[in-house]
Amino acid sequence: MRKIVALFIIAIGCGLATLHCHAQQKAPLQKREKFEYSFDLPVYVEQLKEELTYPLAWDHSGIADFYQWREAARAKTFECMMTPPKKAERFDMEVVGQEQREGYRALKVMFNVNAYARVMAYVLVPDGKGPFPAVNLLHDHGAHLFIGKEKMIRPFGVEKEVVDDADKWVDNLYGGQYVGDYLARHGYVCFSADAPLWGERGREEGVDRSKYDIIAGNMMMLGRDLCGFMHYDDIAATEFMATLPYVDKERIGCMGCSMGAYRAWMLSALSDRIKVGAAICWMVTTDVQMSTADKKREYGGFANCLPGLRQYLDYPHIASMAAPKPMLFINGTKDHLFPVRGVNKAFEIMHDTWRKMGADNRLSTQIWEIPHSCGVQVQEETLNFFEKYLKRKC
Repeated sequence: MRKIVALFIIAIGCGLATLHCHAQQKAPLQKREKFEYSFDLPVYVEQLKEELTYPLAWDHSGIADFYQWREAARAKTFECMMTPPKKAERFDMEVVGQEQREGYRALKVMFNVNAYARVMAYVLVPDGKGPFPAVNLLHDHGAHLFIGKEKMIRPFGVEKEVVDDADKWVDNLYGGQYVGDYLARHGYVCFSADAPLWGERGREEGVDRSKYDIIAGNMMMLGRDLCGFMHYDDIAATEFMATLPYVDKERIGCMGCSMGAYRAWMLSALSDRIKVGAAICWMVTTDVQMSTADKKREYGGFANCLPGLRQYLDYPHIASMAAPKPMLFINGTKDHLFPVRGVNKAFEIMHDTWRKMGADNRLSTQIWEIPHSCGVQVQEETLNFFEKYLKRKC
């Protein structure tokens, strides 16, 4: 009898386990015969793209003077970024940790990035007598929100989980080399802070990529744009960098990969404080980015969404506001996010602007045989660009 009961219990357990496994399997999506969206795009996407004429692009605007055009284009961009965060009365920096590294000091600081948020950042300061040229390092998206600034500068004074996660991320995307530590060893002050919803600016409930768009929608209900806040914070952080005694405020650049590249050329376009910029693996035209023919669409969602801006300017038109600053753009032939034909179209638009400004030699656009990444050789190319244009005042 006991044996029969035992077998019965085992059978029930196996049955429950089977039911649990079936429950874990994703249920098929419900579908209707009629639909209006396919591949995350409206089926009439090609018609919508034909209506994008970019009337505020320099060559469409009717404004002959570049600097008058840039003022108008910036104003429209800021308008589409929606209501800005209220500025902090003072940055009120506090050093909360530091360690000596080979050739430079690593600082962990807190400061007021706006009137609402006091954030943590890493700052690397070269040994020796400053002030030094400086780089605002803008981290990527990667659909990985647990770390932000730690993707760019080797973390310290944090949980082992954070360090391990950062090391793994840097191994995969940055060739095993922290960009900030690499540049700091070559004499640059390096700064990196979390974008809203990354790292120590995340959700109390924990990391959940699916909540990003919900939060962005809630921000819009409050009359604010989450992507706009990110750009405003990047501008404010650059202004903060200019107050540091070891930073030469006339020699501040910026650099990033993926979403960090998007942030880099946006920051270069919107801030006169930035003198040199480098953008790795983020440039394209909208007609190719949103393409049924190329099977491409935007993957970042609200992370680079400024309401209405595409009615006035395409990505390379916005980046062209950075002219005539020295700017480096590198994209990859194996980058599945940005088809090369769209990248080349964007590069041509930008070169036209720099050329008209008599500064085409200051715009370097390169296509490498690389995937969506920023490996050691790309970092070396970026360093060489900074050595040429940021080590000396442009």
